[in-house]
Amino acid sequence: MDRFVEIAKDLYYVGGNDRRISLFESAFPVPRGVSYNSYLLLDEKTALFDTVDNAVSEEFFGNLERLLGGRTLDYLVIHHMEPDHSAGFARLMEKYPQVTVVAGQKVKTMLSNFFGFDGENMLIVKEGDVLSFGKRSATFFAAPMVHWPEVMMSYIPEDGILFSADAFGTFGALAGVFADEADFWRDYLDDARRYYFNIVGKYGPQVQSVLKKLAGHEINCVCPLHGPVWRKDFGRYLEKYDTWSKYLPEEKGAAVFYASVYGHTKHAAELLAASIVKNGVPNVKVYDVSVTHVSELLSEAFRYSHVVFASPTYNNGIFISMENLLNDLKAHGYRNRKYALVQNGSWSPQAGNLMQAVVREWKDMTQIGETVTILSSVKEETAQNLAVLGRQIAEDIKNS
Repeated sequence: MDRFVEIAKDLYYVGGNDRRISLFESAFPVPRGVSYNSYLLLDEKTALFDTVDNAVSEEFFGNLERLLGGRTLDYLVIHHMEPDHSAGFARLMEKYPQVTVVAGQKVKTMLSNFFGFDGENMLIVKEGDVLSFGKRSATFFAAPMVHWPEVMMSYIPEDGILFSADAFGTFGALAGVFADEADFWRDYLDDARRYYFNIVGKYGPQVQSVLKKLAGHEINCVCPLHGPVWRKDFGRYLEKYDTWSKYLPEEKGAAVFYASVYGHTKHAAELLAASIVKNGVPNVKVYDVSVTHVSELLSEAFRYSHVVFASPTYNNGIFISMENLLNDLKAHGYRNRKYALVQNGSWSPQAGNLMQAVVREWKDMTQIGETVTILSSVKEETAQNLAVLGRQIAEDIKNS
């Protein structure tokens, strides 16, 4: 049985869920799967908004054929060319060769690169252009680097419907289609945050630019390319995007990230976390960076106002998994946080200075306290230094 859902009058969700995928983009664990969203408008002209990944192509084409019911497909609107949204293009062109492809200029080049498409029967649109489907029309907004350079969004003013491409998406397959059919804040927020910071987060200024473009429009429904459709309380999610794209902390608290070979640096991290809590800040999370996937570590680092990096010295450098985390944070534009450092070393501790050199390349970072040094294992003096640092972090969190 085909599965499609009416989003608004004559507008249908025709995407599907991939619950068997283990790594999204071969990089990010998705234990709850992912959805690939596509939308079909049945107006005087028919319009399909994006295709899907090959993983759900049979469901997608079944939905499309059943809803069209023999009608021709007049338009294919391409918002984003990443293959998880454009993989169905070649098959779609075979089934509906008369369709007019609607997209920005950069998409034309990408269609040639991916599919050898020559651009015949293509309508190139730019910022502010309007396309009528009959009773409804679409206005186009450029959204470059959210998160590819060719990305566009489209807006149906008659209904206040926004097709937002990858913006406002999330990991996680769907049971229902709408955000209000689940407890989004309980079941999807962590996946949404991890999706944003790993997929889009580097491009905060570009996200801010798009948010400003949308500010003057009434938005009643948001249709992203991943995750649930928003028809209620979207303003709360929009506030999250505003906070995230300004690189502001989402929560006052501390994330303690440690790497440990034989458990001594772990012991230090646990003592430090306990000191922060003891001094009146219960919102503390501790992560072993060698065990927790870096995509989650990245998301949690952006979530909290204060972070701690604790690493042993390894081959006169930073321990491998901690170095990977720091490099990933740098690549995603990490900034505007308070931080503390803990290093370990048996004969020549180096990790602290090396971590400091990396963090100093980031914008608007402020160190709390002095770097605490462990010589092999935690001694009484080291424990006292960790207790002091924990108190300093707690007081700064409470006063910020």
